[in-house]
Amino acid sequence: MGHAGPPRSFPPLYPNRAGGAPVDPALVPRGPIAAARPAGAAAGRDAASIHRALCYAAPSDDEENPTVQSHADGHDHDHGHDHDHGHDHGHQGHGHEGHGHGHHGHGLGGHSHAPASFGRAFAVGIALNAGFVVAEVGFGLAGHSVALLADAGHNLSDVLGLAVAGGAHALTRRAPTNRFTYGFGSSSILAALFNAVILLVVIGGLSWEAIVRFGHPEPVAAPTMMGVAAAGIAVNGICAWLFASGRAGDLNLRGAFAHMLADAVVSVGVVLAGLLILLTGWAWVDPAVSLAVNAVIVWGTWSLLRDSTCLAMGAVPPGIEPAAVKRYLAGRPGVSGLHDLHIWPISTTDTALTAHLVMPGGHPGDAALMEACAGLRELFGIGHATLQVETDEATLCALAPEHVV
Repeated sequence: MGHAGPPRSFPPLYPNRAGGAPVDPALVPRGPIAAARPAGAAAGRDAASIHRALCYAAPSDDEENPTVQSHADGHDHDHGHDHDHGHDHGHQGHGHEGHGHGHHGHGLGGHSHAPASFGRAFAVGIALNAGFVVAEVGFGLAGHSVALLADAGHNLSDVLGLAVAGGAHALTRRAPTNRFTYGFGSSSILAALFNAVILLVVIGGLSWEAIVRFGHPEPVAAPTMMGVAAAGIAVNGICAWLFASGRAGDLNLRGAFAHMLADAVVSVGVVLAGLLILLTGWAWVDPAVSLAVNAVIVWGTWSLLRDSTCLAMGAVPPGIEPAAVKRYLAGRPGVSGLHDLHIWPISTTDTALTAHLVMPGGHPGDAALMEACAGLRELFGIGHATLQVETDEATLCALAPEHVV
């Protein structure tokens, strides 16, 4: 399938093709743009007889795994797009009963992936922590230190947590398949949730051991305990630093960072416990410091558990206000109503949106919808938006009225 002629690229999107307000140049997408020729009548015609499809994408960080995107229409024409950035886009037939135009925008910074260097960070973190666990267990048993054993147990959980997070990190970089059409990005959400849960479970077990030790104190080899814990501060500090740059934008990396930072904090507590024991000879300081450190870790991990649970349930990602998104879309030129607005996470870094726009004047033109998607990306970080145009708010949708939001 193909065009009768070469694909037509739209001119700069200001002023608006549809006759609306001028477009902010900052919202104009950058990168290769291909557009299908319109096959219907003028914009004022019933939108059910009009279907255009347009897709734009920036060059991918993962060109060896180009993502295939498809859009469909139910008209007696077909068209294809050729792009020079390793992405293919096709159009084949299906109909929309009572619906107008489906517009899908993605790329151009909307789909963000953690750099490949984090794969090496996971490998280094796993190796360092596994080796350190062996050392801590040996010295903890020899020195009769529950705080040191607590640190070793926490590091052991981190080896597992890092392995899960690293596996999810690798999966997010795989191309979508016919079965997993969104790709494997949601594995990063599950990994973040797993890390939060396993961290709290391990801390609970170590806290119980510390409570038991209050009733049965044992002599502690403070110098050994302090030396091993000091080494742990260095190991865990290095590992935390490896993930520090990615923690703000990726909940999965935030989980890995939280584990490494928690290990470093526990090690600091062990050093302080050893110092107090040397100065006072009080054996109960060891479990007391362990409990105090565990409480700090639980407090710091709670937000990770909350956010990862919400994302796993398809909640709107933190930092996106649905009411603001609705106001933005409802305020677009020609839009008289808005319904079926849904916002959900594809991964810990990518967000998707679908919405039905009621536009009595008919289809506004691809440029207007492309501008709307660009605004969603720039203003809200929503990089995978699909907008459907309807000419009448009473048009029957796939969802019953009581389910429409």
